[in-house]
Amino acid sequence: MKRNFVIDLGSEQIPVDGYEHKSVAVKYLMKRRRSLLVTKDKEKVEKLFQDLPQLVTVKGSQLDKTFKINWERVGKTEFEGARFVFTLEEASM
Repeated sequence: MKRNFVIDLGSEQIPVDGYEHKSVAVKYLMKRRRSLLVTKDKEKVEKLFQDLPQLVTVKGSQLDKTFKINWERVGKTEFEGARFVFTLEEASM
């Protein structure tokens, strides 16, 4: 059963549904990545890349988890040719 979460970016809060904290964060970040990939205007891509969140807090009803995001323009690990890949790391607060 899906639960209610709130993604806190510091500047805005987005209510979402999901199963666990990490999957909710990944789904949101994939949407942000997709908007970068489909944008053709280079200046707009630069602005979107600068505005990508570096820290995301996913708030559940009982537990909050914060994730540190490392964005790369071109993948250096598993997906070599992929653009705008990210890695999630749970930040201990």
